[in-house]
Amino acid sequence: MSSLRNRCLSGLAVLFLASLLPDPARSADHALLIGIGKYQNLAPEFALGGPRNDLLAMETLLREKLGFDASAIRVLQDEQATRANILSSIDTWLVEATEPGDRVYLYFTGHGLQVKDADGDEGDGLDEALAPFDIVQGATDWQGAILDDEIDQILERLDGRTVTMVIDACHSGTISRSLSGDTAAGIEGARFLPRPGAKPVEQALTRGLRIDLAVVDRPQLVDAGVTAWSAAAPYQVAWDDVRRPPPDRHGVFTEAFIAGQTSNAADANGNGLTSNAELLEFVKGQSSAYCATQEQCSNLDPQLETKAEALGESVVAPDSSSGGATYQKSDGQNTAQPAYEDANTVNAVSDIIGKQESGDLDISIDRPVPMKAGDVFKLTVVSRAGGNLLLFDINSQGKTTQIFPNEFARKITPLAPGVPMTLPDEYYGFDFEASGEGESAFVGLVVNDAVDLSEVAPRTRGLKIELDARRTLSEVVARLQKTWTEDLDRRGIRWSVGTLRYRVE
Repeated sequence: MSSLRNRCLSGLAVLFLASLLPDPARSADHALLIGIGKYQNLAPEFALGGPRNDLLAMETLLREKLGFDASAIRVLQDEQATRANILSSIDTWLVEATEPGDRVYLYFTGHGLQVKDADGDEGDGLDEALAPFDIVQGATDWQGAILDDEIDQILERLDGRTVTMVIDACHSGTISRSLSGDTAAGIEGARFLPRPGAKPVEQALTRGLRIDLAVVDRPQLVDAGVTAWSAAAPYQVAWDDVRRPPPDRHGVFTEAFIAGQTSNAADANGNGLTSNAELLEFVKGQSSAYCATQEQCSNLDPQLETKAEALGESVVAPDSSSGGATYQKSDGQNTAQPAYEDANTVNAVSDIIGKQESGDLDISIDRPVPMKAGDVFKLTVVSRAGGNLLLFDINSQGKTTQIFPNEFARKITPLAPGVPMTLPDEYYGFDFEASGEGESAFVGLVVNDAVDLSEVAPRTRGLKIELDARRTLSEVVARLQKTWTEDLDRRGIRWSVGTLRYRVE
């Protein structure tokens, strides 16, 4: 520790309960999986191959990794998934059959859409919606859709439960400027239904269903225990994997989402624990790799909305055979079953951040380590890309100090690409001095977009203020996982990470 010397909803849209672990299944836990690949009243070109396989894979995940008994899982597929059956099953299977403290998992894979707003609560005049099997195209709009307002009311009735909702579907007929041609004809692999008569447009697009469902517009539902995963950022298209023949397809996001929980592929730091943040970065990487192979896919940024303190928690039970790591139960969420986190705060840093270091940000120290208490040192930070720097000192006792920005920095300017920044510089009037004992880490984040982080990392924060490391870092990372909305094509915020571990003896 340093001190001062003075898809649209693609193939699957998924809401996943971040801390569901494979403890013995409880009869009160209920899951409803809804998948629609063939629609009663839609033309063949709107058929989706992925939902059938997505349902099977999701059911296996629930049983084998998340501790749901087979009898607690209800599946509605194709003709079973009418509007009436979906709403009735939600009411009886998820709401009436559960109580506060129970786990509820709601999953939808199929088409999403927009319809004219009937109650005036949408600034854009359109309600986001899901397409049941029996949806009908009217002269000017869709009839029989399940509106975001209806799902919002359902979530309110599930108050007190630990709710995971997963939606893999598109939400607009004008999803992206990158989609050209006659949108009314449908686009292979894209999970959205255009509004009747819709044509491609170049304009800012409306919000996705997931956003209206509680993530941004109504964050109190997240606070109440809703955790949401989705296949793409608002205004992006989520996809079936069209590289495969239709019978073998999955949702691009869903396949990666499940793979990250059934193997160690998402465990970036190799400590035997796959955290929510690590899983998010894994599915982002897999989705981006797919998007790079498809001409009509410009950006694909899967999203996670949950309590900030849940980012470093396990998504499935930790692998206790890995590397001698130790785990502790997390109290970050009031979940029906316990979640776990790395017991060592310094090790937990990478679980909370999720990103693997790419070499874009380098942190160095001007003296050999380990250091002794009282040793004076300076830090040098170099970033390949320009952006605003956040620099934290985190120790094994779970405390952190915000090194930069800070109360003494007279001129806080963004880092220039490739230009070193040395801390403290001659304007500070003091040095950094090693203190305490044990292993610590300097953690740097460079944010390339002009994101307002004043609430989570104030520029005038004092260098003598000790903060809870897990909470502080989680709040910053949660903010960086939001969607960047300043561009016409929505995308994830751009940022990079670098760490430097050191020891004081």
